[in-house]
Amino acid sequence: MTSTPARQTRTKKRRRKWRRKPLAKSRTRYACGLSVLTTDESDADAFARAVAAEAAAIDAGFALLFFSQSLIEAFALSEALKTHAPALHYAGCSTAGEITPKGLEEGQVLAMLLPSVSFSAASTMVENLSSSGMDGITGEVEALRRSLRERLGHERADTTFALCLIDGLSYAEEAVTSAIHWGLDDIPLIGGSAGDDLKFETTRLISNGKVTSDSAIIVLITTEIPFHVFKTDNFVPTDEKLVVTASDPDHRIVREFNATIAAEEYAASVGVVAQMLTPLSFASHPVVVKVGGEFYCRSIQKMHADGSLSFFCAIDDGVVLAVAQPKDMVEATRAALSDVSERLGGIDLILGFDCVLRRLDARNRQVYREISELYKVNNVLGFGTYGEQYRSMHLNQTFTGIAFGERNAAKAAE
Repeated sequence: MTSTPARQTRTKKRRRKWRRKPLAKSRTRYACGLSVLTTDESDADAFARAVAAEAAAIDAGFALLFFSQSLIEAFALSEALKTHAPALHYAGCSTAGEITPKGLEEGQVLAMLLPSVSFSAASTMVENLSSSGMDGITGEVEALRRSLRERLGHERADTTFALCLIDGLSYAEEAVTSAIHWGLDDIPLIGGSAGDDLKFETTRLISNGKVTSDSAIIVLITTEIPFHVFKTDNFVPTDEKLVVTASDPDHRIVREFNATIAAEEYAASVGVVAQMLTPLSFASHPVVVKVGGEFYCRSIQKMHADGSLSFFCAIDDGVVLAVAQPKDMVEATRAALSDVSERLGGIDLILGFDCVLRRLDARNRQVYREISELYKVNNVLGFGTYGEQYRSMHLNQTFTGIAFGERNAAKAAE
């Protein structure tokens, strides 16, 4: 049958309509009203249109965005949001893996939209961390608190929490986390260091039209929905000690442990040959430091040709590290999530910051699927990090999160 001009016109219109359809791979709404969009499509404009449509549908005033730079470029995403969602305030960063409603994934972009009826948020970006004074960062936090207090007419620590997103290659996380915490008083802080899919080249942060590196974003959020801030890991210290005897603190490099080439001494302590060390070795055998009676991971990033080791956390001469022994990651994570659920009377969702080394270790121990399923069942959302923030501490090989309660959240959304 011969195609008529009218038929051809209708066909072209249908094709154009199909092409313009927002490419959100999934949309999930929760009892508190928060909505999550994800996609593995690299079309920034299409995703931004989907974000704008969903923001209008739930009256979202703020969004958190986590994205793989292998999928989507930070400047393209920022420009698309400026074009299609100009009134939406947001903060986000590049990742080393994503946590979506389907569990652990890679090569995704995720948007968490916070409805104005349940959440009030204010954010600020601190640029040029390498040259910023810590007093200035504390001052930024105090100004942010005043801004939110003036908007709401009150400030209550039990209904407010703080998020921190920071360049995971800035070498500044400890100082910045401490400075932020100092300005928060009793307001709990959690967060994650931006990643770049384990390339260790450049991470990106985005906030209200700005795209930067060497920066941090601080977000204050107030909500009447009950929440609980927590952390979990799966390692215990052994008696095997490594004393840093030569280091480059500014670049987080250890040259010697116990007056021996760092890689050789570390390898001997975990029972492998130095030449066989890989990121999986470091993920499976972290070292820990004791601070205030508690042990915290100080994970190794990579080995250099001269046998020195780069760390994800601050390091210095004289620091005493203990080689850690792994516990069952699945059971440790399940126990932590179960405890959170009991505290809140049920979990609506969890915003989580999960060290990329946990993901590598899960693969190495063949429990990746079990961890992914745990996150899926407990409604965990977030991203894989180059480090985690918890109150005043910068951590490694840890999961930090904020869980929102189920019962009161459901009432707030009615």
